[in-house]
Amino acid sequence: MGNFQKKLKFYIITIFPQIFNCYLQFGIVSKAIKLKKLEVNVLNLRDFAPKGKVDDEAFGGISGMVLKVEPLYKALEFIKGKEKETFVITTEAYGRKIDQKLLLELTEKECICVFCGRYRGIDERFNEFVDLRVSLGDFILSGGEIPALALVEGTARLLEGVLSDERSKEEDSFFKGWVSYPVYTRPANFKGLEVPKVLLSGNHKLIELWKTFMRVKRTYQYRRELIPEKLSKLEELALKLVKEGKDFEDFLPLAQKLLPD
Repeated sequence: MGNFQKKLKFYIITIFPQIFNCYLQFGIVSKAIKLKKLEVNVLNLRDFAPKGKVDDEAFGGISGMVLKVEPLYKALEFIKGKEKETFVITTEAYGRKIDQKLLLELTEKECICVFCGRYRGIDERFNEFVDLRVSLGDFILSGGEIPALALVEGTARLLEGVLSDERSKEEDSFFKGWVSYPVYTRPANFKGLEVPKVLLSGNHKLIELWKTFMRVKRTYQYRRELIPEKLSKLEELALKLVKEGKDFEDFLPLAQKLLPD
């Protein structure tokens, strides 16, 4: 999963820095910052523009305002004057969708600069200085602040020592292609809805088999496009049975035969 010993630096460039002030004080992001695994610098784009004017009308009579290239470039020059390496990201509706694979790739970077789009968008000429464009999905937001926050939190929880249990990230959805299995807590019976008995058994080998089956079942039910091309023998068996409408009880005896003695 890469080298997570170093500190990961973020620079967020936005016209609404206040959005980030609260968010950075809580949860996983705050913990990563306190552990000095993560550094987040929020810059106000208006500080790099004469009289704070960062936008102008689009050429060609196109509706909407556009973020000007000059303040964007000045902000980037400022950051490059402080950092040896910079990986520059802009938020665009057509950009690469943020997923777990991308977050893992970003943890390998030294310094990430995220320029938050606003209005009609960013002057196209700034893209000459950009390494990657990202999106949360095929829908429109008013600005790039929420995608920027997603990048910060998504990478923060992957940094070594940030999660209380390092195994947690390996159990997450998308870590190995599959979505995650369902989870339960007390009470064991709520209005007749019971926790699967295997989870109360204390038998860790059976629980691991249940987790494998439920990962496959959930992925097939909700996100079939995520099913990996290469499957283990257990995953192949689980997928075959799920397609046939079978349950864990049908999977278990067959799966046990595949396990080493």
